[in-house]
Amino acid sequence: MILPGYYEFCCRVKTVSGHRALENIPEALLAMHSQRPMIISDRGVAGAGLIDLVTGAMKPKKGGKGVAIGAIYDSVLPDSDIKMVEEIAKLYREKKCDSIIAIGGGSVLDTAKGVNILVSLGGDSLMRYAGAGAVKKKLRPLVAVPTTSGTGSEMTLVAVIADHERRVKLPFTSYFLLPDIAVLDSRMTKTLPPALTASTGMDAMTHACEAYTCLAKNPLSDTTALAAIQLISRNLLKAVKKGDDMESRLALANGSALAGMSFSNSMVGMVHTIGHATGGACGVPHGTCMSILLPYGLEYNLHKTAHLTADLLYPLAGEEVYAATPAKERAVKAIACIRRMNQDLHDATGGRHARCLKEVVDRDGKQMVPKEALPAIARTAMGDGSQFYNPEELDYRDFMMVLEHAWEGTPLDLKKVIRGKKGQKF
Repeated sequence: MILPGYYEFCCRVKTVSGHRALENIPEALLAMHSQRPMIISDRGVAGAGLIDLVTGAMKPKKGGKGVAIGAIYDSVLPDSDIKMVEEIAKLYREKKCDSIIAIGGGSVLDTAKGVNILVSLGGDSLMRYAGAGAVKKKLRPLVAVPTTSGTGSEMTLVAVIADHERRVKLPFTSYFLLPDIAVLDSRMTKTLPPALTASTGMDAMTHACEAYTCLAKNPLSDTTALAAIQLISRNLLKAVKKGDDMESRLALANGSALAGMSFSNSMVGMVHTIGHATGGACGVPHGTCMSILLPYGLEYNLHKTAHLTADLLYPLAGEEVYAATPAKERAVKAIACIRRMNQDLHDATGGRHARCLKEVVDRDGKQMVPKEALPAIARTAMGDGSQFYNPEELDYRDFMMVLEHAWEGTPLDLKKVIRGKKGQKF
């Protein structure tokens, strides 16, 4: 292992994990001098009874102190907007809340982070805090209760919130955005449908793989990334086929958290660059973008990172496959394993898990990424900050090449990758 000359790694999040982890929330809030939290969630979570599960777990034990829920906002949209964040912050202030419990997937958790910025730092406009390092003070207590095993937002210093008027997604980055507590409870993902289990699980897989192969990697992010890949690869298909397998659910929750911890410190690359642009332009769910684009990102960077991608084979396929595969073939084999995972998930979900961009459809069966949209996606990707951590430099032609192959579902022609544009093998 070659140590970088300098790196930073930070994770201030207290993690509570288990089959009955929810019951620890009241004590944790009281320890932070909070007695009136606001719950932020969405209609799907509420409809599944998960808010009731959390509030039930928070009832005080006999003779113990409890907390009173100050307000509940359960209408966060799948791709929440800065205006919604500002609306929720207004309700928080009206109800005199003193903390936040976020119950949901990435959109809910990111929305909660945005709300926390406004109620902690003041003001009515979230835009002033966009970008890196604009949040410079400690925020109100935030408890993150993920209901998907994908985004890892419970462990990250990043929030991505849409500005629908401008058709862009705004990043917010600060160590102060890290939740105070992440609660990983197997009950919270039990009702997640198979297709969502699949796409969110591959989202977490992408976080871990990019964390291990991108420019800002470090020994600590490597360790958490490899552990995440192993947990996800061994448990994702099980959870898709049998949603009430609580051990697999808990393993995926931990894998997602570890992946979030990893990429929050190492950053991500071209898979996220193209994924952000595709999601913003066409409304494709983030996890779906990640699962489709992951093998292409690994392929594109292969000439720089083959030795790193080869390392991924061990947690992806196990020690016997790793040992039986010649060293020079391990990187390609690792990418093949990921494509095999996507195919297995496609089969297990009755075709609902898309393997390529042309297979992505909305609820009405309408294609979400028409081929004529690819140039606009490529142009948007040119402005995404994730590309600066990619091992190889990218331009419009590169984005178009990857998008065209990802749309058709065909592997990259590695002879067409322009090599050596930036950096050295690391």
